Amino acid sequence: MEHFFTCPYCWERISMIFDETEESSDYIEDCEVCCRPIELLFRFSGTELVSFEARKMEGI
Repeated sequence: MEHFFTCPYCWERISMIFDETEESSDYIEDCEVCCRPIELLFRFSGTELVSFEARKMEGI
């Protein structure tokens, strides 16, 4: 599933592809524009994305 969101550092709109078979996840991905680390937290219910958060890494 492709999901669009805004980078919490540079405010550019970027997209990520998520694996719907993972019920929930928390991982780090670098922004494709500014290269800063973003903590991504998401949760699926079946094939529906029910929560998503992209936030700055603390202390960075």
